[in-house]
Amino acid sequence: MTPAQNADPQELQRFEAVAAHWWDPQGPLKTLHGMNPLRLRFIKDHAALAGRKVLDVGCGGGLLTEAMAAAEAHVTGIDLAHEALLVARLHAIENGLTIDYRETSAEDLANTDPATFDVVTCLEMLEHVPDPASVVYACARLVKPGGRVFFSTINRTPKAWLAAVVGAEYLLNLLPRGTHEYARFIRPSELGAWMRAAGLATETISGVRYWPVINYYGLSPAVDVNYLVCARREEP
Repeated sequence: MTPAQNADPQELQRFEAVAAHWWDPQGPLKTLHGMNPLRLRFIKDHAALAGRKVLDVGCGGGLLTEAMAAAEAHVTGIDLAHEALLVARLHAIENGLTIDYRETSAEDLANTDPATFDVVTCLEMLEHVPDPASVVYACARLVKPGGRVFFSTINRTPKAWLAAVVGAEYLLNLLPRGTHEYARFIRPSELGAWMRAAGLATETISGVRYWPVINYYGLSPAVDVNYLVCARREEP
């Protein structure tokens, strides 16, 4: 599979359709808004951001990208969703942030800029591409030896299907229906195997728990639904 093929046109269209609402905290992407502070804390707990070169893979409209730029990182954001990138660029200008947004894939960027970044993040993206292992390998190539790579995705368990599909999309209306496909969810063992094959060593893994009554996201030792991973690129 070539880099250009490692994208699902229907997935891209789905995110293009909500691009205008990307920064609405009560809009169709309110789940990302709710999770963003937790995601940023997890990253900052395991990697320094200030003054570092950081890449956000699958940046969309720039929620995490801007948060890391506000933490004084030198951030590049990449995505293949053209409309989402337009929104990201405009929002960064409005907020006086300097972010290098590029419409490219992780695989293509790894071919031109290998071992360039101190930190690479790829959050809530792997379950939306046809070949997630290819993205993992590209992220490993993009980070400098000794640098950190962060992934987040959804475990392929019955509980995750109930929570992320039935609950989030159909009962609580936290996400547009059809956002997730159960068959594309990724077990931690699968992600771990891809990381090891790419030269990444897992440093920590943590689950994400959501309390709907108080609309709160927190870390959890249970990884049976959403989970976050921090990995280090092994030295040569």
